[in-house]
Amino acid sequence: MATVTLIRGADLVAAPWKNGGGVTREVAAFPEGAGLDAFVWRVSVADVAQAGPFSRFVGIDRTLALLSGAGMLLDETDNVNGLKTRALTQPLDIARFAGEAQIDARLVDGATRDFNLMVRRGAAAGEVEVWRGDTQRDLSADVVLLFCASGSVEVQLGNRAQPFSLNADDTLRIDTPQSLSCTVKGAGALLAITIRYAQR
Repeated sequence: MATVTLIRGADLVAAPWKNGGGVTREVAAFPEGAGLDAFVWRVSVADVAQAGPFSRFVGIDRTLALLSGAGMLLDETDNVNGLKTRALTQPLDIARFAGEAQIDARLVDGATRDFNLMVRRGAAAGEVEVWRGDTQRDLSADVVLLFCASGSVEVQLGNRAQPFSLNADDTLRIDTPQSLSCTVKGAGALLAITIRYAQR
């Protein structure tokens, strides 16, 4: 049976970045309460107030989605390919990169907010999809998180009597959904995060 947890955006607690260059709010992590060096996966929302380097996380695969603001340019420098720039300038633009990469962020025009998925390579794999408007899916994974990125939506899971109402920054966490039907209604946008643990 799937276990469902509703995480309200208003309850998220602000904490400084690993490198002190901004503020992050953890949405969920596994194992629960794991530090930045021990998580298998972590989902958070960050406020980026100024340009500067990203914190580096060796062995972590990262996915970043722009939530608000004019956007940012991510400059990645390596010894083989030189400089590579990823542009996130539209709401819910997504960038994927290795946590150990040397990345400097430039802000297009002022502060931004972004959504961040971090997954420990070899222990799990994570995917992020953007769902806009009415959506129907079947959920099968170890964990699915539905993060309301904008607006509001109603999420109906399986044959539950009542749908869940999500507003911006609210998250629905579903553990071990196996072929669980999911119907989303409303004009808002969701980030759907699917996490699968590596076979041991």
